[in-house]
Amino acid sequence: METVIYGIKNCDTMKKTFAWMAEHGAAYRFHDYRKDGLTSGKLHDWSKALGWKTLINTRGTTWRKLSPEEQAIDTQSAAVQLMLANPSLIKRPVIETASGHLLVGFDPALLSSFIKPAQGEA
Repeated sequence: METVIYGIKNCDTMKKTFAWMAEHGAAYRFHDYRKDGLTSGKLHDWSKALGWKTLINTRGTTWRKLSPEEQAIDTQSAAVQLMLANPSLIKRPVIETASGHLLVGFDPALLSSFIKPAQGEA
């Protein structure tokens, strides 16, 4: 299994993550979920593992632009539908590590615990 970083390419937090990965020689594949999309199944899997509230960025402009009715989500299914309709709502990055862990957000200490430098050729 390879490390996959999910996010939006031009996000500042993503740029920090890419820089950290490069600095530590860590191999990864990038998946831009605004351009490449995400499946309902993937979002449900993440929600089951982390809780859907962990995945939704309630501090960003996309959240603030939603109507009160849209913000009043109370189930995983409703959250997944909202994230599918508005991929910018998903916190960045979401990282599936080669060891099978799921990380959300840029935290250098956490990354150091789960991401290892590439062995040999990258």
